[in-house]
Amino acid sequence: MTTTTPTPATGAAQRVAPVVQQFLGGPPPVRIRMWDGSETGPEDAPTVHVRSRRALRRLLWQPGELGLAEAYITGDIDLADDLADGLRALRRAGREHGMQAPRPALSDRLRALRTALRLGAVGPRPPVPGSRAGLSGALHSRARDRAAISHHYDLSNAFYSLLLDETMAYSCGYWTSDAPGYGPADAQRDKLELICRKLGLTSGARLLDIGCGWGSLTLHAAARHGVRVTAVTLSAEQAAHVRGQVEARGLEDLVEVHRCDYRDVAGLPGFQGGYDAVSTIEMGEHVGDAEYPAFTALLHSVLRPRGRALVQQMSRGTTAPGGGAFIESYIAPDMHMRPLGETVGLLEGAGFEVRDVESMREHYVLTVEAWRRTLEERWPEFVALVGEETARVWRLYLVGGALAFEERRMGVDQILSVRPDTDGSAGLPATRHGWYAESAQVPHQAVAPDRADAP
Repeated sequence: MTTTTPTPATGAAQRVAPVVQQFLGGPPPVRIRMWDGSETGPEDAPTVHVRSRRALRRLLWQPGELGLAEAYITGDIDLADDLADGLRALRRAGREHGMQAPRPALSDRLRALRTALRLGAVGPRPPVPGSRAGLSGALHSRARDRAAISHHYDLSNAFYSLLLDETMAYSCGYWTSDAPGYGPADAQRDKLELICRKLGLTSGARLLDIGCGWGSLTLHAAARHGVRVTAVTLSAEQAAHVRGQVEARGLEDLVEVHRCDYRDVAGLPGFQGGYDAVSTIEMGEHVGDAEYPAFTALLHSVLRPRGRALVQQMSRGTTAPGGGAFIESYIAPDMHMRPLGETVGLLEGAGFEVRDVESMREHYVLTVEAWRRTLEERWPEFVALVGEETARVWRLYLVGGALAFEERRMGVDQILSVRPDTDGSAGLPATRHGWYAESAQVPHQAVAPDRADAP
């Protein structure tokens, strides 16, 4: 049973409480502590600390998720407890009490404004945080896509080297063990090996890796399986890193790295005759809704008959397909996710036969939590590298992302498709046995790069 401590009805918290209740559709499920020390709300709930009047001003100018996120990013609002536990408790309280925020009427907005006036919180619009993306131009034009990718992935190789494990894989891992000593790098290598097995990659095979990131799959396929890889990325920082790793590992005869738009891959040298396999690991989210049919047609066109395509991609329902106002403004502008079934339908519409779909949703909770732990454990280093504002953006992003996968508001799946030949033959094995039977015997440490290899 929650209890509250009576406090004089003179502090900022007591003035704000009725307005908060009106906008939430019920009593606040958190303890609110204002800049003047006054508090309201359940004593045993997470405490939200409103540090300045500017926080209310931000919410007046930008109500909802984005205003709250920006107040947190700038430090105008903070949680006295762990952010993950706090957000989880907030969502749980909302579900348990059936709270649903009503659409504020004009009278409600006027009441909020009067309260803000009495508290001295009315004034000019606060500056937009510098870490917010500012894109221009037509949606998914080449120039805008380049800017969107750069905003997220060109933050710096040093930042991602600090955040990620030594594989530099920035996608969902595949956690095959809970044994002591098994960690994020092992989960990523198990994921990379699973992809290679699903694609049937053997020595001399040709793989097109669209959206290669920092080269985790490209380098794994080339070094472990002798695959000839054409790696494509739109990020300057990623391209530089992969080229450096190719040279450092002596893989120049197997790997070509191209910094180009995915729409230009048909003109690359390895295209003639078709690839044996194509992979796109959590890149399709950046393609856009209207552009996705052309993207799946491209995947089909680059493959030889019986060639395989593996798409690892996040999914989301029709609500907030871009991830929500915060994600769209600060993390991945112009991103679009759709329900899994729609992606499968688009692949089939391009001429693919979809042969396997594997959900990895719970694996992403473990993956994102590992990144978040690294962020918290090395917080001073992150702040020194990118500044506290950007570090807080990433804390909110990782905490919110893990919670979204945990609560099934987001999913992630590996979708294996094949381009059948003219006789309808797919050329795939009859069972999945070979994909998993020997995964525990893979000598992970044999090709694991040292942390010193990272920039």
